[in-house]
Parts: sequence; C-alpha cells; structure tokens
Amino acid sequence: MQIAGHRKRFAELTEREVLALAIASEEDDARIYRNWAGMLRGDYPATAAIFEGMAGEEDDHRRRLLDVFQARFGPDLPVIRREHIAGYFSRRPAWMMGTASLDAIRQEAALMEHDAAEFYARAAQASGDIATRKLLGDLAAAERGHGARATELAERHLTPDALAEEGAVAHRNFVLTWVQPGLAGLMDGSVSTLAPIFATAFATQDTGTTFLVGLAASLGAGISMGFTEAASDDGVVSGRGSPFKRGLASGVMTAVGGLGHALPYLIPHFWTATTIACLVVFVELWAIAWIQNRWMQTPFWRAALQVVVGGGLVFATGVLIGSG
Repeated sequence: MQIAGHRKRFAELTEREVLALAIASEEDDARIYRNWAGMLRGDYPATAAIFEGMAGEEDDHRRRLLDVFQARFGPDLPVIRREHIAGYFSRRPAWMMGTASLDAIRQEAALMEHDAAEFYARAAQASGDIATRKLLGDLAAAERGHGARATELAERHLTPDALAEEGAVAHRNFVLTWVQPGLAGLMDGSVSTLAPIFATAFATQDTGTTFLVGLAASLGAGISMGFTEAASDDGVVSGRGSPFKRGLASGVMTAVGGLGHALPYLIPHFWTATTIACLVVFVELWAIAWIQNRWMQTPFWRAALQVVVGGGLVFATGVLIGSG
C-alpha cells in the first residue's frame, strides 16, 4: 500500500511515466463517462448518448497516446495511476455521483475536461520529444474544445422532444425525492402536534410549559419521520431517489410544521400566544393545500377540504381534552 509521503511529484516523472499516466487517466475518464451514461440511460437517454460520445472521444485519445508510447518505449506499459502522484487531480467515485442531479454531473464533466487540459498542457511543456510534445499539445486543445464537442453532441441528441421528456422525468424525480416526503412531513408536523400542544396550552395556560411540550413533540416527530422515510425505501425499485434526501426533507418539514405553532408560546401572555398560534395553524394548513395543488395536481378545493377538516378535528380534540 502506497503512503502519501512516497508518492512521486509530477516534476519527478519521466516522459515514459507521463505517457503511461495519461493513458491510465483516459481509460478512467472513459469508464466514468460510460458509467454515467449507464446510470442515466433509463431516465435521460439523450443525455446518456452525449456521455457515450464523450467516452468515445476519450477512447480515441487513449489510442493515440498508446501509439506514441509504443513507438517510443515499446509494448511494456508501466502501472502508474493518479493516486501515485502527489497533488495530481482526482476523480469523485461513481457512488458519490449516483444521486447527483443532471446539472451536478454536467459540472463534474466540465471540471474533468478542465483538469485533463491542464495536465496535457503541463506535460507538453515538459516533453523534449517533438512528436510527443505535439500530441500532448493537441490533446490539451482537444480537452479545452470538448465544451464545443459537448454542445455539438447535445444538438444532435437533445431534440426538443428529448428535452421535454427529460424535463418531465427531472420534475417527477424532484417531486418524488423532495416534494412528496417534505409534504408528508409538513402535514404530519402541522396536524399531529396540534392535539398535544393545544391540550397542554388549555390544560395549564402556561406558555413556558406549552412551548417545551411543542418543542419536544416537533423535534421528536421530525427525527422519527426522517428515519422512517429513509429506512422504509432505498429508492432502487420505487425510483423515489436517495433515502437520505427523502429522510432529510421529511424530517425537517415535520419539525418545521410543529414548531410553527409552538414558537408563539415563547410569548408570556397566554391569549396573545394562543391567538398567534391559531393564525399560524391557519397559514400552515392553507400552505399544505397550496403545495398539494401546485405539485401533486390535487384540486385546490379538495386539498383544502381534506387539510382543514383533518386539522380542525385534531385541533378540536386538543382543545377539548385540555379544557376538560
């Protein structure tokens, strides 16, 4: 196992090692692009085709580098990779990009091309062989020009129909990963905490105690909902996306929903705090109805009826228990 202190610096590499490193890097980048293409093909076939084209470009670079290497140094290729070189650029592992958005993947691809162009420019300056220097300079220019090549591939594959289809898939994934779990959390936090908070409020008429009960109920419900959402489905079969993102959305929105009508009880005057809390509840319930209408295509009147009736029943339960 290599230790960081024993890694070579780029300036210490021979031209043979520089070419071998370039070949290994091109192989890795081609695999990364093909991995992204395979990952995206089901939902984003047009974007997957772009990455397949970029992988083909990297394969062409590798073949040209191999030809020069064999002509100069023979068929024996030394084993040298990015991790063997101190300060050399690295690539993010595939599993880290598995749940990344299209924009994040495209930005990562642009960064990869920039890093490769800088490497070839530096290697060309250090090369004393005219043919090798020319090839490395050409590859640096090619990597810098991959933005234009990506645009050309996009124009070929990202037709208006393909863009519309991918936009619909991205919208669906956003709804399934963020909106749906967040909405479920907001509904749970806003509605389920009504009874304990208002029961405590009317039973004790003590704002400090009511706030502590509301804080505990909101945070406890948020933690519970977050873990439940994350553990219930890994997203592989259902296509609902990263369990971490879903759990985060559900947990945070559950806590927010409960804290909304708990925070007014920081006000020491009971009826002032209760009046503000009731107004907050009204806003929360209508916000839930709006989100259902906006993102889940539920008719507004139906969403409002469901939320107001459900929330009203829970609110009344808390008040009746607390008053009794």
